[in-house]
Amino acid sequence: MSQAKTGDTVRVHYTGTLDDGSVFDSSQGRDPLEFTLGEQRVIPGFESAVDGLAVGNSVTTRIPPDEAYGDRRDDLVLEVERDQFPPDVEPEIGMQLALQQPNGQPVPVTITGLSDEAITLDANHRLAGQALTFNIELVEIV
Repeated sequence: MSQAKTGDTVRVHYTGTLDDGSVFDSSQGRDPLEFTLGEQRVIPGFESAVDGLAVGNSVTTRIPPDEAYGDRRDDLVLEVERDQFPPDVEPEIGMQLALQQPNGQPVPVTITGLSDEAITLDANHRLAGQALTFNIELVEIV
């Protein structure tokens, strides 16, 4: 039976849950997720769980934050004055936006706070600081 190894392109079905049991993502009802082991296109803990898995087998793995989206960082939360916000946009908590870095790269941010004077933006990934549990089934090695 063939096992997945670095350099293999694989297809997997997965369901990801948080410690409270809530599902944050799943491939069920969609095409399997396809990626190449070793290209770092998925979080490190997910890739490690697939490495060595045989086609048709499943694994459940709990991935700590440092092998997922990292710890939450306070330095990625900033406040901007309301007058620096585009006048044609009505900010709402939970709204997702993109800021431009000096090098032109976009940075996704989420509005997490509003006051009369300022808007709080959070550039942390929404799953930063959380352990993630995945049930992963290796469907195919392409």
